[in-house]
Amino acid sequence: MSTIQVSVKWTGKKFDVSVDPTQSGLVFKNQLFALTGVSPERQKILVKGGTLKDDVVLGTLGFKEGQSLMMMGTVGELPKAPTTSVQFVEDLTDTQLAKALKVPAGLTNLGNTCYMNATLQCLRAVPELQDSLKSLPQTFTQDVRLNLTKSMGSLYTQLENSGDAVTPFIFLQMLRTNFAQFAEQNNHGFMQQDAEECWGEIISALADKAPGFNAVGDVDESKKFVDQYFTGETVSTMTCVDAPTEPAKIEVGSFRQLKANIGAGVSTYMLTDLENNFVETIEKHSETLGRTATYKKVTKVSRLPAYLTVNFVRFQWKASERVKAKILKRVKFPFELDASPLCELGLLEKIGPAKRHLKKLDEEKATAKKAIKANTVDQGPSAMQVEETVTPNAITSQAIMASLNIDPSLTNDIGCNVSGQYELAAVLTHVGRGANSGHYIGWAKSEKGQWWKFDDDHVSMVNEEEITKLEGGGG
Repeated sequence: MSTIQVSVKWTGKKFDVSVDPTQSGLVFKNQLFALTGVSPERQKILVKGGTLKDDVVLGTLGFKEGQSLMMMGTVGELPKAPTTSVQFVEDLTDTQLAKALKVPAGLTNLGNTCYMNATLQCLRAVPELQDSLKSLPQTFTQDVRLNLTKSMGSLYTQLENSGDAVTPFIFLQMLRTNFAQFAEQNNHGFMQQDAEECWGEIISALADKAPGFNAVGDVDESKKFVDQYFTGETVSTMTCVDAPTEPAKIEVGSFRQLKANIGAGVSTYMLTDLENNFVETIEKHSETLGRTATYKKVTKVSRLPAYLTVNFVRFQWKASERVKAKILKRVKFPFELDASPLCELGLLEKIGPAKRHLKKLDEEKATAKKAIKANTVDQGPSAMQVEETVTPNAITSQAIMASLNIDPSLTNDIGCNVSGQYELAAVLTHVGRGANSGHYIGWAKSEKGQWWKFDDDHVSMVNEEEITKLEGGGG
């Protein structure tokens, strides 16, 4: 049954809405919630016979193409999780127990939405992003891109306060409103989508609307969060192999993710693939030679973001079968990454002090552990002190950077990585062999160092061995 276009009048404004006759009144109200910010329980929509009921099937109301409806209701705050009284452990439900034990909440699958759920759970591993989103007012506006960003913040607040799975209906509606490809359907309903594409579109919306931070850590609406924490910069040098005397061409660029084109062999390494991608051979016209010549393009990173996103390009077009085929080869990735091999010389010099500091802390930690194992007394830092040392993501405070004499260009660059060292924070995986099928799962590390598997509404704690198995080599 095809959709019907109706218009809804509210406070002097008119909204055009697509009505699916097979859906319920609550679905229609949620559509209006996304457009007006008026929550469903506050809405009174006048229809034939009275007001629209939540459980009524829209097709029974006899809506006609272009019909005009009237809605009454005021905008209120987005729904918040209810507070509960203190109870004994044995009296708690499974949901209450999960919340008490700080088990992260999952997300309900709304029909092939695992790609979105996994993406949201991985992005949730960025605490600075949550701080940015919390600063936004929770009422919706006519700016659909801003509404998407706000609904993401609201969803994260619900996840934080919930001990049970959360249904991301509003965020899904806003995602499909902003990006029509995620609303594609076939005979079986909404289609499976690509998580990497979902990641990119969400980041693009956040890049426009999520505010950044100033030097003292306060939200600054004149700054852009994605520019600060997710965007890196590059410098590329192109030289002519056939004419070495031809002047080199320098290009500057930026990235929000690095692509790892999987190399040859039974297995490969992430850093090796990234380095290989930074060296290209290009055939182009040479003004010096007056003909097509071979050029070598070498790219280096000139700015490292606090959060480095790496995409393993596992799907390739198979022309003979006219399908996207999955590369099942194992790609080994580290829990701790030294990005120095990707950096240009100037940046290498700047990140040196922080990198040496972290290396020294690692050595002290290893020495302390050996001393404890040997049951000897060490005059150096105690085991507890060593465990509480600074991590790569935490070495960004002004006091620490000043004590290490870090270059001012890094000190003043909020959201950059000042050491070149990274800790694995999240992994997004695809199970299956087809690009348009299969299942996406998110894996994320908590601030306490625990790894969690987010399989839609099923959340479970896993050890690092399970994360290592995500390197691939199977389905």
